Amino acid sequence: MSFQVSARKYRPQLFDTVLGQDHVTVTLKNAIARGRIAHAYLLTGPRGVGKTTTARIIAKSLNCLNPENSEPCNVCANCLAISSGNSMDFIEIDAASNRGIDEVRQLTESVRYAPVNTKYKVYIIDEVHMLTKESFNAFLKTLEEPPAHTIFIFATTDIHKVPVTIISRCQRYDFRRIPLDIIKAGLRDIAIKENITIDDKTLTLIAKKADGGMRDAESFFDQATAYSGDVIDYESVIKVFNFIDEDIYFEVTDALITKDFKMPFLVCDRVYKNGWSFFDFFNGLLEHFRNILSVAAVKDTSLLESAAVYFEKYKSLASHFSEGDLLRIMNYISKLTTELRFSQNHKLRSELALSQITGFETSQTISGLVHQLASLPMGNQNLPASATTISSPTEDEKKKSEPAVIAETHVVKEEKVVETPATEVKPEPEVETPTVPDFSEFEIDVRDFISEPVNEEFIEPEILSEAEISAQLPNYHQEKKFFASLAKRKPVEEEEKVETDPFILFLKEKFRVIEY
Repeated sequence: MSFQVSARKYRPQLFDTVLGQDHVTVTLKNAIARGRIAHAYLLTGPRGVGKTTTARIIAKSLNCLNPENSEPCNVCANCLAISSGNSMDFIEIDAASNRGIDEVRQLTESVRYAPVNTKYKVYIIDEVHMLTKESFNAFLKTLEEPPAHTIFIFATTDIHKVPVTIISRCQRYDFRRIPLDIIKAGLRDIAIKENITIDDKTLTLIAKKADGGMRDAESFFDQATAYSGDVIDYESVIKVFNFIDEDIYFEVTDALITKDFKMPFLVCDRVYKNGWSFFDFFNGLLEHFRNILSVAAVKDTSLLESAAVYFEKYKSLASHFSEGDLLRIMNYISKLTTELRFSQNHKLRSELALSQITGFETSQTISGLVHQLASLPMGNQNLPASATTISSPTEDEKKKSEPAVIAETHVVKEEKVVETPATEVKPEPEVETPTVPDFSEFEIDVRDFISEPVNEEFIEPEILSEAEISAQLPNYHQEKKFFASLAKRKPVEEEEKVETDPFILFLKEKFRVIEY
């Protein structure tokens, strides 16, 4: 088969061509140049960042017949044999399929034999964390004191599964995730060599989905090439891999600025119909607001992890959001991703979340409010008149605000109102008129309804005539009939004695009545 995937075809053959791992390659080159070669190396890091590739370069550099600056020549017999996997002194083992104690014992026995054609016998054990506990224990003694001609190179993605007794016997090198720009540069070089046209926006999308792994990025690139041919465009990549279009995040932020509440439903419907994961959508939205925050905080686009075509848009969005509002939105989205795991209807929950974010009001900090108050001029000349003065109530308003004291059959002496400053005027509480229950069915002594004076100090009541009382009591006759019903007798006639009438007794108690 003539075709070879990019990950194999363009695998680095030199330390200098390993992308994004200078802290490892420079250290190894200097160690080889000075002859400070360890008997065991432990390479750890994410998938697809160059661990196995670096291990093979180490094997070739140590056994190269014509090395240059600690780099293999890749043309000598030893380099070609190691590159093709035909060297008897280069053994590469997959620990996932050779993890038993029997395989490890066989390996430790072969260590005693000297190399055939090379200076060093190199053992590469990939995914070393897959070995069993017994296998690790059988390896300890050999790993601690191997023969001088033997070198072990371990590679793993889960360093926490490797026993500390193994780690302590090795030189550990931690590989990092490859930065976005370096992955884009690597893919662009491959595109140039393959005569493939691809724009920066599409490269950025592929590189971001690779999540720091060059091998994944090369696999995406090969798949996109198979679909689009020599010209790879943005829409084709989205269609092939079902990636989320980044333009949708700008639609969300534009709707937040304009308070467009149609957006949550349109966006969620689009995510649902395209089969996109709501988890991926909100993770991308969270990264989108992170980019806005970085521009707002740094005041430039140096920290953006996005395509260059979006830089101006991020600058514009940063001017519409404060740092506090962005943090509040990002915190809400972060909590939402956790809540979605327990939600049965992701679409409905997402619509509600986006609607709530759309309704967020612009926040104000305490320091900002204090600054605004401090900037106001002294005095009240710029404030409205209603905020500084309180107008005195008119006579009509006084009458409306007075409680209906007469309805309680009390005649209260008018007190002199003392004017106080406007700021101390308090509205008088309204006095509720008590409801009088109907006791016509019961034999009740009217004296039970005669209340005692509230105040300890006795106030001499005024002496009023019946005409004066009836003038002040609009319901005088109704009250008269009520008390007559309590005594179960007819309304008192004028010729009857007033001393025997209960209503007259009540009036005598409250008022001094003469000329009745």
